[in-house]
Amino acid sequence: MDPSSEQGLLSSDTVPEVGEDAAATVNMTENLSEEEQEELRKELAKVEEEIQTLSQVLAAKEKHLAEIKRKLGINSLQELRQNITKGWQDVTSTSAYKKTSETLSQAGQKASAAFSSVGSVITKKLEDVKNSSTFKSFEEKVENLKSKVGGAKPAGGDFGEVLNSAANASATETITEQIHEETQ
Repeated sequence: MDPSSEQGLLSSDTVPEVGEDAAATVNMTENLSEEEQEELRKELAKVEEEIQTLSQVLAAKEKHLAEIKRKLGINSLQELRQNITKGWQDVTSTSAYKKTSETLSQAGQKASAAFSSVGSVITKKLEDVKNSSTFKSFEEKVENLKSKVGGAKPAGGDFGEVLNSAANASATETITEQIHEETQ
């Protein structure tokens, strides 16, 4: 194994950063003197040590933050709820949300008006059917049938009452016939 590949982060191969020309970094170590390379290695070690220190400081700060939240009674669920509330407020304050909300509101109003209009049309059509000669004839036939089956009823009865009465009379006749057959 090549000794330079064992150095890991200290290897002389550099990876170009975003926006850096890869061709310009290919042979950088060839242009550096031994002193410059040693200086860069020392700087690299120093930066790695600073990163380690900052990671430790960050961990300590996060621990302190958790302790403060615990003392204040703030738990993860409350934080999540606050984040969601804040996020929702951010969303609802955007112009895209406001435009969409207005559009949906207008669409809802138009749909409501359309349903109302359809309801009015259906009501009108049902009234037309109820007032038609065919329906009147059917209603008279049902009333005649009711009077034959269940006896005479004073005029002015509700159509629903007539149908219920006819159904009850028919059911009563069926039960009476079954009892009569069983007794014979």
